[in-house]
Amino acid sequence: MKRPFWPVVGQMIRKDLQVEARSRELVGMMLLFALLSVLIFSFALELDLVARQDVIGGVLWVTVVFTSVVGLSRSLAAERENGSLDALLLSPIPRSAIFMGKFLANALFTGAVALFLLPLMTILYNVTILTLPMILVLAAGVFGFCATGTLLAAMTVQTRAREALLPVALLPIALPLLLAAVRATSALVAGRDAAEWQGWLGILVMMDIAYLTMSAVAFRFVVEE
Repeated sequence: MKRPFWPVVGQMIRKDLQVEARSRELVGMMLLFALLSVLIFSFALELDLVARQDVIGGVLWVTVVFTSVVGLSRSLAAERENGSLDALLLSPIPRSAIFMGKFLANALFTGAVALFLLPLMTILYNVTILTLPMILVLAAGVFGFCATGTLLAAMTVQTRAREALLPVALLPIALPLLLAAVRATSALVAGRDAAEWQGWLGILVMMDIAYLTMSAVAFRFVVEE
C-alpha cells in the first residue's frame, strides 16, 4: 500500500534540509560559486556603466542557472552514492512524491542563493533590484528551471560524466523559460511599464506549470530505466 503523497513530500524536504544543516556542503558550494561569478562579471563591466545596466538581467540569470546546475548535480549524486535513491524507489511511495520532494528541496536551495544575489548585485552594480516584482520573477524562473533540472539530474545521475552532461541536456530545454526570465528582469531593471514585465511573468508562470507537469509525469519512467 502506497503512503500518502504530501506527507512523503514533506518528509523528503525535511530530510534534505536536515542533511544540509549538518553538512553545509551544498548551499555553501553554491554560494561560493555565485559570489565568484558575480564578482568576475562586476570586474569585467566596471568601466562601462551603460553596458552594466543593460546586461544585469543576463548576469543574474547566468549566475543563477550555473549555480543551480551545480546544486542539482550534487543533490542527486549524493542520493545515488549513499543508496538513498534506490531505497526510495523500492519503498511503497509514489514516484511523483519522490520527484516533488527533491524538486521542492532543490528549489528552496536555489531560491535561497538567488535571494542572496539580489542585495549583493544591488551593492556591486549600483542598481536597485531588491524589489518585490524582482523576487516574483526570480521565484518563477527558479521554480520552472528546478522542475526540469530535477528530472534531468535524475536521468543523468547514473552516467559517469553527469557533471558535464546535465548542463548540456538541461540548458536547451530550459532556454524558453530563461529567455522569458531575462526579458522580465531586464524590463524591471530598465524601469519600463509594468505591463511589459507582468506579461513576461505571466508567460513564466504558464511555462512553470507546463514544465512541472511534464517533469512529474516523466520522472517515473526515467527512474525505472
